[in-house]
Amino acid sequence: MTHDVTDRPPVHALLADGTTVCIRPAMPSDHDQLEGFYEEMSPENLRLRFFAASHRSARLAADRACARAHPGYRALLAETQGRVIGLAEYYTGDDKDTAEISIAVADGLHHRGVGTLLVEHLVSAARAEGISTLTADALSENHEVLRLFADLGLRTTRRFEGPEVCCAITLDQSDTYLSAVEERGRAANVASLRSLLQPDVVAVVGAGRKPGSVGRAVLHQLHAGGFTGRLFAVNPAAHSILGVPSYPSVSALPKTPDVAVVAVPAAAVPETAEECGKAGVRALLVVTAGLDADQAHALLATCRAHGMRLVGPNCLGISNTAPELCLDATFAAGHPRPGTAGVAVQSGGVGIALLDGLSRLGIGVSSFASLGDKYDVSGNDMLQWWESDGRTDLALLHLESFGSPRAFSRTARRVTRRMPVLTVDAGRTDAGRRAAASHTAAAATRTMTRGALFTQAGITATRSVGELLETAALLHSQPLPAGSRVVIVTNAGGAGVLAADACAEAGLSLPAPTSELIDDLLAVLPDGAAAGNPVDATAAVTEEQLTQCVDRLMRYGGVDAVLVALVPTAVAAATGDDLVRVLTRASGRRPKPLVAVRLEQGLPVELLPAADGGTVPTYAEPQAAARALAHAAHRAASLARPAGTVPDLDGVDTKRAQAVVEDYLAAHPDGGWLEPGTCADLLACYGIPQIPWAWAETEDDAVLAAERLRGVDGRVVMKAHWPGSVHKSQQHAVHLDLRGDSEIRAAFRDLETRFAGLMTGVVLQPLAARGTELFAGVVQDQVFGPLVLFGLGGTATEVLADHAARLAPLTDHDVHDLITAPRCAPLLFGAHGNGPVDLEGLEQLLLRLSRMASDLSQLAEADFNPILAAPDGVTVLDARLRLVPCRPQDPYLRRLR
Repeated sequence: MTHDVTDRPPVHALLADGTTVCIRPAMPSDHDQLEGFYEEMSPENLRLRFFAASHRSARLAADRACARAHPGYRALLAETQGRVIGLAEYYTGDDKDTAEISIAVADGLHHRGVGTLLVEHLVSAARAEGISTLTADALSENHEVLRLFADLGLRTTRRFEGPEVCCAITLDQSDTYLSAVEERGRAANVASLRSLLQPDVVAVVGAGRKPGSVGRAVLHQLHAGGFTGRLFAVNPAAHSILGVPSYPSVSALPKTPDVAVVAVPAAAVPETAEECGKAGVRALLVVTAGLDADQAHALLATCRAHGMRLVGPNCLGISNTAPELCLDATFAAGHPRPGTAGVAVQSGGVGIALLDGLSRLGIGVSSFASLGDKYDVSGNDMLQWWESDGRTDLALLHLESFGSPRAFSRTARRVTRRMPVLTVDAGRTDAGRRAAASHTAAAATRTMTRGALFTQAGITATRSVGELLETAALLHSQPLPAGSRVVIVTNAGGAGVLAADACAEAGLSLPAPTSELIDDLLAVLPDGAAAGNPVDATAAVTEEQLTQCVDRLMRYGGVDAVLVALVPTAVAAATGDDLVRVLTRASGRRPKPLVAVRLEQGLPVELLPAADGGTVPTYAEPQAAARALAHAAHRAASLARPAGTVPDLDGVDTKRAQAVVEDYLAAHPDGGWLEPGTCADLLACYGIPQIPWAWAETEDDAVLAAERLRGVDGRVVMKAHWPGSVHKSQQHAVHLDLRGDSEIRAAFRDLETRFAGLMTGVVLQPLAARGTELFAGVVQDQVFGPLVLFGLGGTATEVLADHAARLAPLTDHDVHDLITAPRCAPLLFGAHGNGPVDLEGLEQLLLRLSRMASDLSQLAEADFNPILAAPDGVTVLDARLRLVPCRPQDPYLRRLR
């Protein structure tokens, strides 16, 4: 593959200390700087790099790195503010599967991750070129480079030859390597965010002297909120604003800000950002809205050039409620209450609602980021910050877009093991637009894609801000349930019925109590009580009776949660407040969640202080309580299941598949639907089982092909084919149950006549045996990557829309979820007296489809419909694949947006 300096555009990434560097290919114009880069090295560094301290080596190395592009060679530079600080290169010999790698880092910049970051990018480039092994020779005393190779996370072998060590690095993208890259990225990201979220010095650029400006509002919040660091305003027309010293420019400030809040008109934002960068500011918070495309590009380019992290533009601001900091750089009306919930939103209005709701509930906020247009700092960044800050135990997100969903998913899968991560599934209506290109594209909606991301990452997805707060209240205050079994206790039968309906609609179960429990409950409840589920304690129940009832249910092993629905009455000696006090006393060391519904409650959700120092959530509507319990049960089930793994598959020939794709796209530069033969070749590369078939372009060829293929009772199927053909059954482009030559000829002539000028040939297959018709497919989403769909197949697949979806690569758990999620799942497990289908074969088919989609970024769409599933096997009866020219991107490569 020819080396082309334009095929990997420059990207920015973070070093271990949070410094931003640019990673880009070396070009001829870099020669003088590269030669100087080597000449400035100490003799010892040169000796470790070249095995000899010779300045002639510097010129030769620069000549090689900056020579015109040639096959088998690649050189990547790391530079910061125009200065080259590292170089990594590889070159192949006769064995194109192996390349030799070399690394050089500028003096004084070791131990900051420059070499490791360069090697990660070279590894990604090498994989894309089909290289499977990197080799390197190093002096045995070069401990730094040997440690770099050992800590990469890739399988490395060493061989000692005198004073040299020969290293061989296998480039398999294992989970071990991805986890190592992820951990390095997390540490670098957190380091880069400290100047933003833990600043010592803050400046507000554009704070006005008169009330009404956003900049002045932010300055007021910072000053009134008690920010413990140094605070400055920047306004050339004022010496002091709100008692805060003001200076005419950022460069005139007595101390360089860690973060500058930019609240100037949109046209002035790029110039202000440049001034901040030159002054050494480490982070920008741009609250200004309305930047046009040129201004936006200039802002981000300036931040990258000067290594500044950026929140915004068009955002509400940030806050960190740590008592040693008290940072409130927002223009919200009030200050957030200190607490343990991390919040990141794109919508400022949603941010204000969440800050107010969390403060009212007493949960409070650890840190808050309004990401706005999200040019740089993202939800993924904030998850990593909360994971590391030692204060956050609950994460709330409102994200309208994802920059790198697969990287976000890996982070979220890790973080959700430590704390609940909740989100509002925003943008559902836009996501519901359907494409009409094929079955698969029509079935795949953005709603389904986002749902797959949240499910696989363990994120609790709610449908509104209210539901988000309702669920957060329960997860913050109560233990997780062991399952979905709920018992309802009420002092009013109608309230119990409403609660029972809500639980059933939320997917919770209401198990009947045992006879022993019934006797136990009736012994403490007033006459006339009913100890079913719901437990009707009657309006005459006293505080003590209700307390004993709830205590027994909390100890009962047959349920996982207790829901108490209370209505104030004038019947019992106890008042409504007395009955509510039962909830605050019934906590103790709670083995299971306890929630309440108070229909007269004014607020949607409240947290009542409990006797044990905790809290109990109470809801105004039973639906809210049931939804929250269902979310908690789903989280418990997710945590109880071990992390899934992507199984190894035998019989996969990725290189051959890539060659098939490259050959097709070379002949069809714009891409298109594959002919049956090419389609079959790709499926064979991944061991995907297909029914025998033959291609015929003439009537005589069809007769001969049918003779070879005759299946059960000699019957065959004939399907008309043309590029991009869909809905063959609806277009009457299929003839079934054909017997004998005369029927074959008649069917061919019919198709040839009706699809004249369109049909390029026919596909013949033996008539398949009976079985369940299923559907599987793939759509490549430009943002989310490949989405695998599965469900009921045949002609009804679009009408019934019985589909489930997961993002590739599929783990063993993902495949299980795909198979069990559709409504047709009971058919696969032997419902109606039929035996189960070949479930192992079905799992293998989905895993192989996932692998194909993950390997081939050019696979825009795959459509297997129908798939015939029977007890003795699973077979694809009709497969359609569409390829498009696409440059593969490594979704896990460390880089900034």
